[in-house]
Amino acid sequence: MDKMTQLLKLLENTKSIEINDFRMDFDELELQLMPAVQQVVQQAVQTRKAASEVLPMEDFKPPIQEYPGKVAEVQLGKGSRKPVYLGGQQALYRFEEAQPNAPVVTFDVFDIPMPGLPRPIREHFSDVMDHPGEWAKKAVKEFGANMVTIHLIGTGPKVMDKTPREAANDIEEVLQAVDVPLVIGASGDPVKDPLVLEKAAEAAQGERCLLASANLDLDYQKVAQAAVNNDHAVLSWSITDVNMQKTLNRYLLKEGLTQNDIVMDPTTCALGYGIEFSIDIMTRTRLAALKGDKDLQMPMSSGTTNAWGSREAWMKKEEWGPTDYRGPIWEIFTGLTMMLNGVDIFMMLHPTSVKLLREIGETFVKDYMTTDLPDISDWITQLEG
Repeated sequence: MDKMTQLLKLLENTKSIEINDFRMDFDELELQLMPAVQQVVQQAVQTRKAASEVLPMEDFKPPIQEYPGKVAEVQLGKGSRKPVYLGGQQALYRFEEAQPNAPVVTFDVFDIPMPGLPRPIREHFSDVMDHPGEWAKKAVKEFGANMVTIHLIGTGPKVMDKTPREAANDIEEVLQAVDVPLVIGASGDPVKDPLVLEKAAEAAQGERCLLASANLDLDYQKVAQAAVNNDHAVLSWSITDVNMQKTLNRYLLKEGLTQNDIVMDPTTCALGYGIEFSIDIMTRTRLAALKGDKDLQMPMSSGTTNAWGSREAWMKKEEWGPTDYRGPIWEIFTGLTMMLNGVDIFMMLHPTSVKLLREIGETFVKDYMTTDLPDISDWITQLEG
């Protein structure tokens, strides 16, 4: 019996080895082991070398997956609005299948001059911030928005405490100013928001807006009924929790809404501030939908403007570079990350961020690696425009 076999046999039959029980020439053992070690190292080097080689495009075969489920299609915009469509996917990644509808970017505007709005954004809209209709018009006419989100923050009890009727007047002003679909958001007050959204829904009856939002901390039934009665869709908002999202969606479906009336918002954490949680939740949500979970087969929304809450986006620090660049970059990469995880609609603030994400999103309806794509190699220079 050779020494290697002796060693293996001894190791199989004892939990401890007494040095005096087993004597062998360790130099000889090393000689026996070396060929095997060298072979493992050589295989690892070859594997790493092969992985680093760039395949010709025509030889690249992405891992295509077929799914039994499908994301519902939600129409926003009707009546006097130019409609847009969200969802309809039957695959998670664009290389698996081109999307039927391009991701949509909606421009954030507010019913009052937004306190604390970062300077790189404020300087684009300082001349229209007193009039939500003019603000919305500038977003559409000058910056090419194909949707507008009107945030009725002035209705907040601790802000201006505007009445639901006053909020409805602001909605009417915006509806007359632009012909794109609207997302209608309130102030975030759980008591007042359902009342505000109810009146806003009535003011926009038949225009197929997205009411933002219904969640488990407020009277979601009132929001759902306002949508059903006035032909709107509802944003179903949960905080990075798939089970909470499923529960809320079920409740909304019981109120008379259908899959084609609901857009989910699983919450967007900003780049560097928990974005990995959003990646996890959004990917799991979309995969569950494609695998057949009917409670999650709705398009997804991203509050990409959360990126501006990151200190890197707005804080003045000379070593970080100018905020004119950092802010839009933070918003762009937050949105792009969410887009690659299945998000269908993005709420954004900076004109350059909106423009670039729209251009990228439009490539998602084209066959992967088979069509000419827009040249965005000089995108950072657009921040100087």
